[in-house]
Amino acid sequence: MEAVELFAKGGPVMYLLLISSVAVAAIGIERFRFYSYAAHNSENFLSELKERFKSQQAGELLGFCNRENSCVGLVAAAGVKAAVAEENIELALNIAYDEEAMKLRARLNYLSMIVTLAPLLGLLGTISGMIESFNIFSIQAGQPLAITGGIGEALIATATGLCVSIFALIVHTYFAQKLDENLTTLDKTVNIVLANLGGQHETP
Repeated sequence: MEAVELFAKGGPVMYLLLISSVAVAAIGIERFRFYSYAAHNSENFLSELKERFKSQQAGELLGFCNRENSCVGLVAAAGVKAAVAEENIELALNIAYDEEAMKLRARLNYLSMIVTLAPLLGLLGTISGMIESFNIFSIQAGQPLAITGGIGEALIATATGLCVSIFALIVHTYFAQKLDENLTTLDKTVNIVLANLGGQHETP
């Protein structure tokens, strides 16, 4: 049976499942691109940052941090900038960390929602199809194929919902791991800056 025929037999809920699967793919592509940007050269940057702290002043370090186009660069730059301006370094780092962490977590909740929602949509489609099948059976008594064929078609929605849920779960798990890795790198950035500048200008 062709995919188009299967889709049509699954009922109206199949359109919602199609939208969900497209949403998972779109979020996955967007998050992959963002995490690639977020983790760009981060380990090399942190290694060089530690070395530069030994030989450069805050003003020189700020230019180096601003040239790093990644999440760790933005967090480090916030701390160094606070040191140059004689502001609270820890507060500046915490604010920058929270902002970058929020960007890293963005849209992952949608993936988690689709993991739960897709099977429920599939079940809804199946129940609707079975109700219709029983109505046909009550009208066409003596024709068992009417109900068995209808139930078979109704189960298409459940199978599709499970497939979409599995797809969303795999994507969500992958990016949840990437999120942990990036947050760990941000923590290292904060600790490096605080270890080298934390004793300066603790109060605004």
